[in-house]
Amino acid sequence: MSLFQLILTAIIQGITEFLPISSSGHLILLPSLTGLDDQGLAIDVAVHVGTLGAVVLYFWSEVKKAVSGLPRALMGRIDSAEARLAMSLIIATIPTIIVGAILFKTGLSQSLRSMTVIGWTMLGFGLLLYWMDQKGPQTKKAGDWGIRDAAIMGLWQALALIPGTSRSGITITGARHLGYTREDGARIAMLMSIPTILASGILLSVDVIREADAQLAIDGAIAAFFSFIAALLALTLMMRLLRSVSFTPYVIYRVILGAALLIIAYS
Repeated sequence: MSLFQLILTAIIQGITEFLPISSSGHLILLPSLTGLDDQGLAIDVAVHVGTLGAVVLYFWSEVKKAVSGLPRALMGRIDSAEARLAMSLIIATIPTIIVGAILFKTGLSQSLRSMTVIGWTMLGFGLLLYWMDQKGPQTKKAGDWGIRDAAIMGLWQALALIPGTSRSGITITGARHLGYTREDGARIAMLMSIPTILASGILLSVDVIREADAQLAIDGAIAAFFSFIAALLALTLMMRLLRSVSFTPYVIYRVILGAALLIIAYS
């Protein structure tokens, strides 16, 4: 793979992973719309590792809190804020792992990788995000997040396994539906991405390791680095903008892209 395609793939993944516009949809569309070769599973894993590093760094204080509470959570002792956060993240991740494993093992995940599917999900879930963002109350803060809301948001997150849905977009939609403020809903959604990206990376890495070689390792390192930088910049910008801007700009982008993809797919 050329250096240009490596960097382009990494930047697209980094920018779109945490913005509510679907990173998986953009990565699937990249070879379809540009004529470039498919980046392959190994590079997909590498760019996800880069974005994982970015979100961990950005939310380092919350990550440390969850890690410190993990032992007590695993023992079923949810008697502290740290243990509650750790358990909430575990519960929020379970639906995605179950549904993801089913789609992966049955091969349905490949059949969903089409321009038509991405067009409809980009459009439909974009409009749903707009509706929830405009109508949802803003009465809850990140500190109110607990087991019940984690389970509900985990079900929302599982929908992101359909390409074009957007993991961050659908979990933010769920958070706004539950009454979380824009900024705090996005913060929870970003924290939920950490175990989800980690779990998917481990699952996909099994196949990557079998075909790994020195050149693939170098390409993966380059892709991970640029993805990390792009993701950190995009995440920082989005979290700052949410203090004064709604999700409407992202919805407009999704509607335009979704409509364009459907026109292409049906023409």
